[in-house]
Amino acid sequence: MKALKLLLIVTGVGLFLAAFYWLLTNRGPLAPVGVRAGSVIRADISPSVFGIGTVDARLAYAVGPVAPGRVLRVLVDQGAVVKAGQLLAEMDPVDMDLRVQAAKSAGARSRQSVRVAEAQVEEARSRAKLAKTNQNRDRALYQKGVISEQALDSSNNEAERAESALAAARANVALAKQEVGRTRAESRGISSVRDSLRIVSPVDGVIVSREVEPGATVVAGQAVLRLVDPKSLWVRARIDQSRARGVHVGQEASIVLRSAPDAPRSGRVTRIEMQSDPVTEERIVNVSFEPQPAQLYIGELAEVTISLPRQIGVLAMPSAAVSRKGNEKGVWQMLNGRAHFTPVKIGSQGQADLVQIFSGVSEGDSVIVYSSAQLEEGVRVRQERVEP
Repeated sequence: MKALKLLLIVTGVGLFLAAFYWLLTNRGPLAPVGVRAGSVIRADISPSVFGIGTVDARLAYAVGPVAPGRVLRVLVDQGAVVKAGQLLAEMDPVDMDLRVQAAKSAGARSRQSVRVAEAQVEEARSRAKLAKTNQNRDRALYQKGVISEQALDSSNNEAERAESALAAARANVALAKQEVGRTRAESRGISSVRDSLRIVSPVDGVIVSREVEPGATVVAGQAVLRLVDPKSLWVRARIDQSRARGVHVGQEASIVLRSAPDAPRSGRVTRIEMQSDPVTEERIVNVSFEPQPAQLYIGELAEVTISLPRQIGVLAMPSAAVSRKGNEKGVWQMLNGRAHFTPVKIGSQGQADLVQIFSGVSEGDSVIVYSSAQLEEGVRVRQERVEP
């Protein structure tokens, strides 16, 4: 009887321990991690590259004075549509208007001096002509013995003085004309400086920022207003360098603005910047709108999806299977009931949640696409049933 009782106790304890072990290894902390698997297949995929960026302008201008001074007036405000050459703001001219007027007066005086010098030339020419005529007459009279040699010498001297006076008058005309040129250049320079105080729009555009108000003192080159060419607006998007393969200028793209998530807009890759971001490992791609929307806001966030050429019969797997272990990309596979990390080289991602594979796994291989807990090398795993 005692032996039977002992046997029952031992059996009960054994069953309890077995049940406890089963619960511990199948339902408790030592239970296998539940996973779901997908397959590596051959498929046709329509790859795309996703990026996030902001609305920016390819042609943006900061307009301001070329010399330091005080802002006299600002004629436009943010949002104003302006034309090329339109007056936007003006700097205080101080004494510049007086200098312009003085330069004009100096120019008028120099031109008058030219007219006076030219009149003196005409007078000197007449005297020289008369002196030459008298010289020729006196020479003829001297040869006939009518006048003395002294009278002839006096006539010759008078002719020479008249020629010298004519030459001097002509030189005065040349000097007066040089003065006209100098005053004209000085006047143009002062007028140019005066005109530079008028800040005009370089292009047809839209004012996006009014930086200063009238009365403010600014330095040379400081922006008073900022404007953009609205026809040059695009999205400056960042895409992962590892996904940038195959992206080139001219490809179609879809743009979704943060303010209109339900209204995707058509776009096209316009430029790929030569310098990437080495910190974030991203490439900067500029995507223009086609057609250009009527209203856009600089700096608004936008999502960009670039369509790549369709890939026919490529090796692919569910994109959910892609994982990362340290700095290495790969997939988790279930081998003999345990998780094993396999490095892979992936390509473009398709729109059907498939990603292209270049190496690491083969067609027909099973890859883990979901796990109920974080996977580690060698951890026990168990495939879960998918409810219909």
